[in-house]
Amino acid sequence: MKTVINHIADYLKNVDKILPLLVLALTAFDLYIIYSMTKTGYISNGVFKTFISDSIFRTQIIAAVLGIVAGIIISAVDYKFISKMWFVIAPVAVILQLLLFTPLGKKRDDDIAWLDFGVITIQPSEILKFVYIITLATHITKLGENINSPKHLILVCIHGLAPAALIIYQGDAGSALVFVFIFVCMLFMSGLSWKYMIAGLACVPVVGLLAWNFIMGDHHKMRVLILFDKDLQEAEKLGKFYQQYNGTIVLGSGQLSGLGFDQEYYHYTSELSNDFIFAYIGMTLGFIGCMTVVIMLALLCLKLLSNASGAQTPLGRLICVGVFAMIFFHTVINIGVVLCVVPVIGIPLPFISRGGTAVIMVNACIGLVMSVSAHREKEKHMFY
Repeated sequence: MKTVINHIADYLKNVDKILPLLVLALTAFDLYIIYSMTKTGYISNGVFKTFISDSIFRTQIIAAVLGIVAGIIISAVDYKFISKMWFVIAPVAVILQLLLFTPLGKKRDDDIAWLDFGVITIQPSEILKFVYIITLATHITKLGENINSPKHLILVCIHGLAPAALIIYQGDAGSALVFVFIFVCMLFMSGLSWKYMIAGLACVPVVGLLAWNFIMGDHHKMRVLILFDKDLQEAEKLGKFYQQYNGTIVLGSGQLSGLGFDQEYYHYTSELSNDFIFAYIGMTLGFIGCMTVVIMLALLCLKLLSNASGAQTPLGRLICVGVFAMIFFHTVINIGVVLCVVPVIGIPLPFISRGGTAVIMVNACIGLVMSVSAHREKEKHMFY
């Protein structure tokens, strides 16, 4: 009994105190925004419609609670033990991803991103991100200085890019880019030789050209071209540019302080509770509300980098960097889409957008980072 109490005392002593506060603040803000969408809405054919239903809000609450509980449980488990269990969790994530190609896969627009089990739907790519960070960090850590061996580097690249290729095949280019960015950031922190980094940068234009000609579909190309062509934007206001065009109207309608939550009429664009929730925040809470979200997410990302700098092991540092890369990329791309500086690729805003699987798994990833700080002997942080 005394040993258990000592373990709990050590955990509470070493566990990160700032990170969970930031997560709780973001979660509270998220639930406030999602709840408001059950009361606010728009006029369609003379009929008032709320942006989302009460059932969606209830799902968001359940996901938030489950996510926080999962994060706490994971933070209490030594991340080194979690790393050793990669051979258990990795097959589960891969099998779930492959199930998308069965009748359980739910077709949506031009991709298959959801598994429909009747009473519940899940997005396997969100689970795969969590497992991917663990397995890639484990792989790179085991290699150590051998990372610069061509044979080992090729295997790491296969490990790093295979999930992205699988997800591109299912049609979810946005999620695939998240994996690529995580891979690049973790590889950069792995002690990789500068000659490989320079060679990789030199290959970027070639890879981009090949992707444009052989991987990207016409609809993907249109999303990119339309950002740089004002005439095309005007011509596609009711077509390919409809969502982003209306998103800018929604975002800008709130001006400095927003329209509030008691207006009779609001602007509308599709996916307003998910990919375009930043536009809704701008409409209801204005520039002030948008900057509040940006500041909270920026502080979260800085704290993740702080934890990476304070990690005592390469494994812990890579896990922190991987989680940072995921949240940073999601944030920048989601906001960039709303601001019309990035093509629409369907990436949610971390902790804020509607989506049960995403909310649970981003909290699980935070739990991993907290485990790194909780299971160390000496505290070393930039912030305290």
